[in-house]
Amino acid sequence: MLIVERAGRLSRQCKALYGAQLTEAAPPAEPAAMLEQVQRHGPDVVVVDLGDAPLEAVAAIESVMAERPVPMVVVSSGAAQKQHAIRALAAGALEIASLEGPEPWKALQRQVLFLAKVKVVKHVKGRKRRAKERGGSTGQMLVAVAASLGGPKALARLLGALPKDFAAPVVLCQHITPGFADDLARYLAVETRHDVTEAEAGGKLEPAHFYVAPSNSHLVVEPDGTLRLDSSPAVGGFRPSCDVLLKSAATAFGDRAIGVVLTGMGRDGARGLKEIRNRGGHTIAQDQATSVVFGMPGESIALGAAEKVLPLDQIASQLVKWVMP
Repeated sequence: MLIVERAGRLSRQCKALYGAQLTEAAPPAEPAAMLEQVQRHGPDVVVVDLGDAPLEAVAAIESVMAERPVPMVVVSSGAAQKQHAIRALAAGALEIASLEGPEPWKALQRQVLFLAKVKVVKHVKGRKRRAKERGGSTGQMLVAVAASLGGPKALARLLGALPKDFAAPVVLCQHITPGFADDLARYLAVETRHDVTEAEAGGKLEPAHFYVAPSNSHLVVEPDGTLRLDSSPAVGGFRPSCDVLLKSAATAFGDRAIGVVLTGMGRDGARGLKEIRNRGGHTIAQDQATSVVFGMPGESIALGAAEKVLPLDQIASQLVKWVMP
């Protein structure tokens, strides 16, 4: 069962792809209306067109994910909607479908079929209080974070809880629709009030700075504290790969590396987290109760890669203890 929010071209194309499996919900995507449709039909996936009322669509997504969670994909068309698409991910949607590029409808079909297999948990509404800021420094450490489905909201909460003077750089690998990494960085910068940017080749790591892996390139940390972008083939189906980033952090920083694996489907990042632990670094996996999808953290735990398994809201304070004791 598939629900499509908003009539028009999106509905016509989805009917062609899914036929009788489709239930169409009329616009606008008001929170109460979408929640009622989801509760009535119990869909496997919901496709939400941001349309001309993106703020209402985002609010509706947040309402559904807090009350009756279901995998959602948001359809974005044009540059004007990209930041709203990122906010939809933070509200609980799991994927972005872009109508730009070749064969966008077939890409949407693949995303829907993939998300139909995903089990999700409730998203807590509202923002958490920021962690108490602390001073001090233990030297040149590095935090490397891996995330996938459900990651943008988790990243916003994690980064937002870190102090402004956090004494280590943070590198981030988030699986996201190509072309949206820079928008994710801008969203996180606004949401967390931290210095968050898309990583650039040759960039120098600095404490209290956050670097998002760009689309279609592996992000690699060099021993001299610089960043390298690697265009080699996808690893495990992903480019950027969380394993590539975490393994490079382990190689470059050894026991001064800290790895974190957040919510996500699959196993990308588990081996990289294990490599950090093998080299004496600290490692964290998000616990099942607070993960939207427990695939990546669960694989990390099963592999013995996680030194600690923590709820999302306890990860920042643990990082502060390690980096700024």
